[in-house]
Amino acid sequence: MGYLQGMGKKVLLIGATGFVGAGLAELLADEGWEVVGVSRKGTGHVKGVSSWFQVEAMDLSTVDAVVNLAGEAVDQRWTDEKKWKFHESRVGLTERLVEKLKALPAEKRPAVLINASAVGFYGGRGDELLKDDATRGHGYLADLCAAWETAAMSAEALGVRVACFRIGIVLGKEGRAFQKLKMVFKLGIGGNLGNGRQWMPWIHVEDLRRAIAFSMSQQTIRGGVNGTAPHPERNADFTKKMAKASKRWVFLPVPEFALKLALGEFATVLLASQNTVPAKLTEAGFVFQYAHLEDALKNLVG
Repeated sequence: MGYLQGMGKKVLLIGATGFVGAGLAELLADEGWEVVGVSRKGTGHVKGVSSWFQVEAMDLSTVDAVVNLAGEAVDQRWTDEKKWKFHESRVGLTERLVEKLKALPAEKRPAVLINASAVGFYGGRGDELLKDDATRGHGYLADLCAAWETAAMSAEALGVRVACFRIGIVLGKEGRAFQKLKMVFKLGIGGNLGNGRQWMPWIHVEDLRRAIAFSMSQQTIRGGVNGTAPHPERNADFTKKMAKASKRWVFLPVPEFALKLALGEFATVLLASQNTVPAKLTEAGFVFQYAHLEDALKNLVG
């Protein structure tokens, strides 16, 4: 896989207590990395983490790699206060992280920074095929992701390789997105969102963790990286497959105006279309365990 090179090396994992981070810590520890966790409280109970730092007190001088997965969840109604939290937990934290790197002597800096981003970088693009080198889109979330990536990529000037993972909908049994989807279908109200033609970029959480670990030692992977499965689904097809896996009926579509009334500006995220493919990962030799949605749902629901 390539991440076996972690034997005897140390990684700082920001967001180690999160849904993706907790499993990633265990994976990296199993592959020989010493994992130092970073959390708001400076503590945590995560398998694989050997020691902890609070965010402001994190020490980068002894680590070989940094993975930053921090970010306030955006799947909620957006207010001015929430938007400030979205920005501070992403752009603000990443800027402070790079300032800490800048303060270190060159020989003390980690070799690589893997930083989270999101497919929201692309905005709504219809049926356009979006490889990792596609341009940024328009809208609030595109602006936020672009600023987030700019902050992370400034570490390249310090001699640190940077990869920004543009993550899609993460499917995992304990994940927020999948829990909400399961509840909707359990209640028998699962239906298309809007016209159902928008592309939904998704990824199984195990593949996302493996892809991050893989990228840590793959020198060719840098810049924007699509952290999504190779076969995105239109919303209507995603809904049908989820209903079939859940043994439920597909309910009536939820019209666009109803989504916007219920969710406000966040509804634009659910209606945006991003037909992404993970070109950089596949070209580097990464193999997805769950390349097709049916396989992912069989693992999660079956």
